[in-house]
Amino acid sequence: MIEFLAPYFSFVNDPTAWVALLTLIALEVVLGIDNLIFISILTNKLPEAQRAKARRLGIGAALVMRLVLLATISFIVALTAPVFTAFGHGFSWRDLILIAGGLFLVWKATKEIHHSVDPEDHKDDMVSRTLQLSMGAAIFQILLLDLVFSIDSIITAVGMTDEIGIMYIAVIVAVTVMLLAATPLAKFIEKNPTIVMLALGFLLMIGMTLIADGFGFHVPKGYIYAAMGFSALVEGLNMLQRNRRRKSSGSGH
Repeated sequence: MIEFLAPYFSFVNDPTAWVALLTLIALEVVLGIDNLIFISILTNKLPEAQRAKARRLGIGAALVMRLVLLATISFIVALTAPVFTAFGHGFSWRDLILIAGGLFLVWKATKEIHHSVDPEDHKDDMVSRTLQLSMGAAIFQILLLDLVFSIDSIITAVGMTDEIGIMYIAVIVAVTVMLLAATPLAKFIEKNPTIVMLALGFLLMIGMTLIADGFGFHVPKGYIYAAMGFSALVEGLNMLQRNRRRKSSGSGH
């Protein structure tokens, strides 16, 4: 068994490989934020007793999916080859998957925003059904987005290193961080309703970015996460201000 795995971990004596590993772990963790926000919002729709289980299943499925995709890495790399040309752009299977995933995210985020703004509106059956989300429906939707984010994550990893062992370790560490952070993030979102709207805005932006990427308009991830970070900072300041007002009004009585 050790002899079988040895070729995959031959990088252990190479200092530059360790730098690549740490860089890739950091990148995979950051890329996992998109997936984690979606999982947190979606599982909070479930009965409380099912939420933790759904998060574990969803993130566990993400790990399995990424490891399987790594095992078929030559197939994943081939997904970037154009299969047809339209509007002057050669579309690959990766592009089509990103566009489909982006459209799903935009649809989901828009529906949830609609329900958050007008929760009494039951004319839209699709919105009403989000209130009675089943465990199976939640897992299916998580798996659907896992596939999109996993393919994007693996292609990013391939672009950074040729060492399969580094990719495996980075993916396992990143998904483990997601697993540890999922419940605290979901509880934080649940306790702070304004954060839900902010997170849905993030998902809407991520969905549009995926669609743009699929059409060949690459938006640097740094810009996306800088915008998300700035928005989160502003919302954090708003939360502090609200808490101080509550305390001051409480002490006034």
